[in-house]
Amino acid sequence: MSQILFPEVIQFLSQQPIPQFIGGQWVESPSGCVLESRDPGSGRTIAQFSGGDAQDIDQAVRAAHRAFREQPWAGLAPNDRAVFLHRLADLVDKHSPILAQIESLDVGKPLPQAAGDVANVAATIRYFADLNVYMRRREPIAVRGHEARSIRVPYGVCGFVFPWNFPLLLVGWGIAPALAAGNTVVIKPAEDTPLSTLYFCHLVAAAGIPPGVVNVVTGLGETAGAALSQHPGIKRMSFTGSPEVGRLVGEACGRNLVPVKLELGGKGAAVIFDDVDVDATAAALAGAITFNTGQVCCTATRWVVHHSIHDRLVQRASELLSTIHIGHGYEAATQMGPVVSEKQRQRVLGYLERGEQEGADVLLRGGAAIVPGHEQGFYVKPALLGGSPDNVACREEIFGPTAYVVPFRDESHAVEMVNRSTYGLANSVWSGNLERANRVAEALVAGNSWINAHNLFPHGVPYGGCNLSGMGGGVNSPETLIDYLRPQSIVRPLP
Repeated sequence: MSQILFPEVIQFLSQQPIPQFIGGQWVESPSGCVLESRDPGSGRTIAQFSGGDAQDIDQAVRAAHRAFREQPWAGLAPNDRAVFLHRLADLVDKHSPILAQIESLDVGKPLPQAAGDVANVAATIRYFADLNVYMRRREPIAVRGHEARSIRVPYGVCGFVFPWNFPLLLVGWGIAPALAAGNTVVIKPAEDTPLSTLYFCHLVAAAGIPPGVVNVVTGLGETAGAALSQHPGIKRMSFTGSPEVGRLVGEACGRNLVPVKLELGGKGAAVIFDDVDVDATAAALAGAITFNTGQVCCTATRWVVHHSIHDRLVQRASELLSTIHIGHGYEAATQMGPVVSEKQRQRVLGYLERGEQEGADVLLRGGAAIVPGHEQGFYVKPALLGGSPDNVACREEIFGPTAYVVPFRDESHAVEMVNRSTYGLANSVWSGNLERANRVAEALVAGNSWINAHNLFPHGVPYGGCNLSGMGGGVNSPETLIDYLRPQSIVRPLP
């Protein structure tokens, strides 16, 4: 493996341990705790990093607060901040091969997918940098007898806890609007996949962004993550992860009356009508559940299929899924890599077993996969189950390359089955009848509805959830930038 890694990657991973980035300095945790990152494709340890805790979080929040109050970041004109952010985006592009190698190795995803994530990060930084330049922050208010206006100002220190499935991509989606708005940030990456976020900090420093504007503390969720969400110095909080942990984060922020954004899980549905191209739709849905090995919160994990094409679609999807090449993310032929950890593999396998025990039909049997040369990797096969929509595999988020298929007979039946879910992140409608597709898309309860496609994230379109899938605004849009600007009114009585 070392022969195909860039020298910069080898040097970065060889640190014992990789330190944290706080106040513009690389520091190890005073606790002396060291954690390990493993390559999901081989099971081998690839790096060690500092295991921060509440003490490190406090240091990072204080550094971010000083940077907000004493450094010029918040006081810079939007165009001047945009200069720094464009410089950072250029560095992300320049170091894309390095970042992609680190991301692929740490998460297990195929190298081209990791490269796509890196490109998206650069584009996201540029999007918010430019959007902030042209956003109006002062609006006059017409009220009798008064001169009044509303202004928008940055909150201050914003905390971020990110998951392991898209570590660098979500850093870009999360902190780009916060930084563009003039806030400072403290990031707690997932303990399974912190490496690309740490390397990103080298680029933050190289871009000349003032010390303390961006801080990264690596550690466990129950220590460092909990300490960040509980810290009274945080003025805005964002958490991306499971509903179970999201509740804890929301509770902690509620005690300090800190506004919180929760981007949580999902159980996305694809409603497929009988007028679709069955082969093309099967290929798109098979691609959706195998992308990032199904570790995508909004992906199409419930297929609600018109009864007249149910068998044909299942057969074609099964053929495609059975031939997908499973392998290490660095191998050119790999179409689907491993899941992120042995814990996650057991979760996926456990749900498949429970689903079958509850009476699900096995349409395509999944299970553990063995990849020659990487026998200790965390691989699973794609799987399709079917049957009652009340089955646990149809109701709960699995986070693996699986889908549950149920037939429907009419439009109202399909909508009712989709809306049974307690989640509400994203669904899709597949039909050649656009009037019907739009009608059904609006009837589905979720933050996002897509038509004749799944997993669409263009910059400028809000992406967020409702119900168990989250609260507090979405990402990738002007509304996201506004989320990181606090409203304030100014009023003067007229003589």
